[in-house]
Amino acid sequence: MASPSTKIFVNLPVRNLEKSKAFFSALGYSLNPQFTDENAACLVISDTIYAMLLTEPFFRTFTSKQIADTRQTTEAILAISLASRDQVDDLLARGLAAGGSEPRACQDQGWMYGRSLTDVDGHLWEFFFMDDAAVPQATK
Repeated sequence: MASPSTKIFVNLPVRNLEKSKAFFSALGYSLNPQFTDENAACLVISDTIYAMLLTEPFFRTFTSKQIADTRQTTEAILAISLASRDQVDDLLARGLAAGGSEPRACQDQGWMYGRSLTDVDGHLWEFFFMDDAAVPQATK
């Protein structure tokens, strides 16, 4: 079982670290300078969620496997919950203005609202709002 101090650091390869840093800064996220240098940037998503944006050469030092070409394949979908539908729409608007793309139409199930964003490196992000009080009984 996870403790309150459990954190997640998702490691993502990036082709251009400066471009990736600028993209996520445009979305309103900050970087932790303690874990940011010429090879990596620590993207702060929340107090317990971080994405390590690693240059591809540096990323390769952690794995012997081939790095997924995110222009052709999906290696993961990173889903982040937000506090409202408006926050979802705002984040997508910022992402699109910063050079991202929206790979599919908005998903609105009434109780859950989500939109997809592909970042400048091709990583797929899902931003969603879920109204816990309205979740259908069958999905609880």
